[in-house]
Amino acid sequence: MEAEIFNLEITVSEKHIDAQNHVNNLVYLEWCLAAAEAHWEKNTSEAIRKQYIWYVLNHNISYKAAAFLGEKLEVQTWVSNTSGVKSERSYSIRRKTDNQLLIEAKTLWCLIDAESVKPVLIPEEIRTLFL
Repeated sequence: MEAEIFNLEITVSEKHIDAQNHVNNLVYLEWCLAAAEAHWEKNTSEAIRKQYIWYVLNHNISYKAAAFLGEKLEVQTWVSNTSGVKSERSYSIRRKTDNQLLIEAKTLWCLIDAESVKPVLIPEEIRTLFL
């Protein structure tokens, strides 16, 4: 089975720009996290969101090209691997006008029981939500 790809569109605004007049590197991470959260919200029930939370274990970002004020971008995210209590989510951000790859990223997440705040094995119902 293929992973479901979630898309989020972004238009670069003044608040995203740094001293070098391009998108600040930290903003790309914020967009990745926003896409991951939106994907989780879209695919899960309120009951699941109250029972489980995700903690980040690791971020890895490869910067390929810069984005500039006014450009329209597409953030794509998908769950690339799930095992035990951990789930790896992949991302790409591309400029819409020329499909230029701007970043590739991965985040390793750990599923946490919201009540005990302890890691919990990822149940089948969550594992299959993103296929």
